[in-house]
Amino acid sequence: MNAIWIAIFGAVCFVMGYRFYSKFIAERIYRLDPDFQTPAHTYQDGVDYVPTNKWILWGHHFTSVAGAAPIVGPAIAIYWGWLPAILWVVLGTVFAAGVHDFGAVVLSNRHKGHSVGTLANKLIGQRAKLLFLFIILILVLMLNAVFAWVIAKLFITFPASVLSVFIQIPLAVWIGYRVYRHSGSMLLPSVIALAVMYGAALLASEVPILQLDLVSWFGGGDTEVIGNFDATSMAFLVWIVVLMVYVYIASTLPVWKLLQPRDYINSHQLVVGLALLYLGLLFGAPEMTAPSVNGEAEVSWYPLLFITIACGAISGFHGLVASGTTSKQLDKETDARMIGYGGALGEGMLAMIAIIAVGTLFASGTDFTATYSSFSAAGSNGLGSFVKGAGQLAGNLGIPEHMGSTLVAVIVVSFAATTLDTAVRLMRYIIAELGNEYGMPVIARKHVATSIAVITSAALVILPEGPNGFGSGGYLLWPLFGTSNQLLAGITLMLVSVWLKRQGRPVVFTLVPMLFLLVMTLWAMAQQVIFTWSGFGDADRNLLLFTFGSLIMVFTLWILLEASRSFRQGPTASQESLSSDDAR
Repeated sequence: MNAIWIAIFGAVCFVMGYRFYSKFIAERIYRLDPDFQTPAHTYQDGVDYVPTNKWILWGHHFTSVAGAAPIVGPAIAIYWGWLPAILWVVLGTVFAAGVHDFGAVVLSNRHKGHSVGTLANKLIGQRAKLLFLFIILILVLMLNAVFAWVIAKLFITFPASVLSVFIQIPLAVWIGYRVYRHSGSMLLPSVIALAVMYGAALLASEVPILQLDLVSWFGGGDTEVIGNFDATSMAFLVWIVVLMVYVYIASTLPVWKLLQPRDYINSHQLVVGLALLYLGLLFGAPEMTAPSVNGEAEVSWYPLLFITIACGAISGFHGLVASGTTSKQLDKETDARMIGYGGALGEGMLAMIAIIAVGTLFASGTDFTATYSSFSAAGSNGLGSFVKGAGQLAGNLGIPEHMGSTLVAVIVVSFAATTLDTAVRLMRYIIAELGNEYGMPVIARKHVATSIAVITSAALVILPEGPNGFGSGGYLLWPLFGTSNQLLAGITLMLVSVWLKRQGRPVVFTLVPMLFLLVMTLWAMAQQVIFTWSGFGDADRNLLLFTFGSLIMVFTLWILLEASRSFRQGPTASQESLSSDDAR
């Protein structure tokens, strides 16, 4: 089948979803009020609460939630065939992700910009809040490890991308100071910055001396450097240290200094990247050589497909960003529709082109099967297949394939870095909140909480010894990241449903996707915890995943029991007052 028809199908569904379904949700369910004074104005502090132009905020939100996950998940899930992957991306984005992201922004906006963790206390109870915070803490910790692993691996595989990524940092700081200290538009400076970045990437791809190839610097891949550490391991370790230093600084700066301008640049990167790939698709008109349904798959797609695609269709992390940073920058409540629902659609477009890029990469179905010979092989080869496939699509526009791959690597790393320092910032909030909750104010201090977040994230990605050797932590954690991420999305939809019920509004549009997500994800997690990670039967035990998975599953079931009781009995007096639409 020609891949153009798949792209047209997805685009039409996304346009119709935004035009009609999101409008219905905005007007009839969430009932947006253009006169509502948002927390960004009420609590404006110039650091976290900052009224922001909706296009700039869309750029921050979109790039923060996009990251590498909507690429990695679909690039792995095509193992079962492109048809089930595409269907879940399209239907999940329109009816689940859009409603979830949009709802998280509105719910937080109506409650002083509080995070979904804090809102669990206000809507369900204190026990639910603490359980929810621990689930979020584990999820964000895993996300930091996964994305740090992805960035370090891409830096090693595509060293020509490093210069461009690092040039973006001073450019973003310059734009931040220029706009917020001296006023002016962010559009032209960000376009100039993007041009400089891409120029650096293309130049580095042709001039080896500009490539920060640490593996070569340490003597080559198998060269023993220190003890059992070869050159690749040393390069990986150095990049992890560099990344952790960067995210420490980035996550403690005011949002206008680096976060917003860099994310605005990245939003243009996303538009340019998607345009290049979709134009390459249009001009090349490639055939999908991957099977529509892989009848030789060793494991069933049901229910693993839904947790493998994860962010490509719906993601609990989006709710953390929506309520953790986005809602604090919302200028008008009516902007939430474009930022929340529109951001989810953008992520769906990215997931769809990821499936198409991998599905059209191989010369034949036999070549695809050889690379995707097992689910484990799909996990190892998914991201690399996307970068090569995307470079191949860009090649249809006359861009040399190695340059196209470098540009794609720059885009993926930029998104992953954006998500990484946003996640560390969110982790700092959660650690500080838990410190205050348990009477440990020292832990609640900004730099102490940030240090805990950075050190534990680095340890998690470096310490585990997995199938790919040293530094396999991110690879090992991907299955658990997907399940916990989907569970978090289901719990966030549950909170939105409880709030809507107390406002006397229909809950079916949030309740149905919530129930589907929770059933599929708990089913998949139970299978993995009991039959895979526990070592039950013939499987090898994985104590790390078994421990984390068991904790998350128990905490989730406990929260659902608390929510079910609250939903049936109705709110207490304090909860009723805090769930009011008039809470400001």
